[in-house]
Amino acid sequence: MKIKKVTIHNLNSLRLKASIDFSAPPLADAGLFAITGDTGAGKTTILDAITLALYGRVHRNKDVKEVMSYGAVESLAEVEFEAGEGIYRSKWSIWRARRKEDGQILGPDRELSQYNPKTGEFEILAQKKGDSDQLIEQITGLDYDRF
Repeated sequence: MKIKKVTIHNLNSLRLKASIDFSAPPLADAGLFAITGDTGAGKTTILDAITLALYGRVHRNKDVKEVMSYGAVESLAEVEFEAGEGIYRSKWSIWRARRKEDGQILGPDRELSQYNPKTGEFEILAQKKGDSDQLIEQITGLDYDRF
């Protein structure tokens, strides 16, 4: 499995929407790189986004609903990855009811899609937690613990 892109929206300390594209320069040209920064800068949140998108879990013994940034009304983790002969996109998201700060946290929603080179679009393979987990494990050969 090769991670191509990670998108983060309102997770933990990262109150923003940002993407890290590992398939574009300069990261595509680097054989090895490090994630560095001050305490609280969001280094671990990048890893949280990957595990949330792929498996709907975080390693810090947290309820996944606790990863939403303070004051945010929605959160998203998305990973595009290559495995076997295909390119896939796995998404995880939660949101507040009525998109208001005091709304109850709803979700999470999960979605797994595969890129179709003929149409240039991602086609949905699964939209339920159990189905997504099973397909991710089949496609990558890794469950959460092995990842």
